[in-house]
Amino acid sequence: MFADAGLWLRAQWYERPGETLQQSIAREAAAVRRSVGVCDVSTLGKIDIQGPDAATLLDRVYINKFSTLKVGRARYGLMLREDGFAMDDGTTARLGEQHFIMTTTTANAGKVMQHLEFCRQVLWPELDVRLVSVSDQWAQYAVAGPRSRDVLAKLVDAPFDISNEGFPRMAAGELTICGGVPARLFRVSFSGEMAYEIAVPARYGDATIRALMQAGAEFDITPYGTEALNVLRIEKGHVSGAEITGHVTARDLGLAGMVKADKDCIGKVLAQRPALVDPARPIVVGVKAVDPMQSLTAGSHFIPVGGDAVTANDEGYLTSVAFSPVFGQDIGIGFLARGRERIGERVRAVDLLRGHDVECVVCSPVFYDPEGTRTHG
Repeated sequence: MFADAGLWLRAQWYERPGETLQQSIAREAAAVRRSVGVCDVSTLGKIDIQGPDAATLLDRVYINKFSTLKVGRARYGLMLREDGFAMDDGTTARLGEQHFIMTTTTANAGKVMQHLEFCRQVLWPELDVRLVSVSDQWAQYAVAGPRSRDVLAKLVDAPFDISNEGFPRMAAGELTICGGVPARLFRVSFSGEMAYEIAVPARYGDATIRALMQAGAEFDITPYGTEALNVLRIEKGHVSGAEITGHVTARDLGLAGMVKADKDCIGKVLAQRPALVDPARPIVVGVKAVDPMQSLTAGSHFIPVGGDAVTANDEGYLTSVAFSPVFGQDIGIGFLARGRERIGERVRAVDLLRGHDVECVVCSPVFYDPEGTRTHG
């Protein structure tokens, strides 16, 4: 089943005969946790950024620093609009001293490219930097799970080393696969498992996914779609488009610590407006139903236990929900007033439209592997 994503169609799930939708999604997510899965992420925006001032431009558009990023490494970044609200997020890798590859969300690829060109041409025309959208030029696949390295080791040409020591978490590099096919490999994870993204020129995309499936057959490699991807990222507490809606800040997303004090960036000043740093402002949290048999719905509002479901008692809202095969119940992430101070408290997730009123426990948004050990392999 496919769904619209920006200008693309993305596979939502891969149904097997006799499966329900929920069974397909749970099987795909469980396969990633147990062994290895592969997801087509070719639709991500990809922007090639080169020039002596490439790092300077990135420092100015991201809240965190990229001028300090070493060649052969990748880093997660968040960019703000001029009004201080989050615009988009993604990883950017440094392939050379003056060469970066930025990834954006699928839906915002065109918007981010437009934003960067405005910055380059209008705000800072003195910067010596060039930008090219290469989204269509590269097919890209996420290979995730404890056996992901074993699968890729069958494709990667010698003498490139993808061991933990030779290619650690957040590494990036150019190499060849399958006897000379040019490729780029990024050790990044959206699932919370040891994971990689491998990119090849688009004309090799079909051959590469076939090679991955063949190499992973002994490990029961499983293709997974955006529904399982959503389950995995919610279990790990990773924000996505459901959270980055245009009216949340880095602080709201729990990413205030990424904002570097020793540099300026677009949106930094206006993000400090009193209302946007109010301690009572909703911040991202996790929730799970007290009764694991009850279902949660995205869009529900957080209401105090015992309070009436009226606007005056509204303390936030639930943005993303999934049934977690790991925990055996629905879990969700959303924004709750003073949320980080209220871990362990109970609130109600009320959806008047669907007639749901579910008592929940407030918890960390990182449900799965909070220590982050599994991404290190």
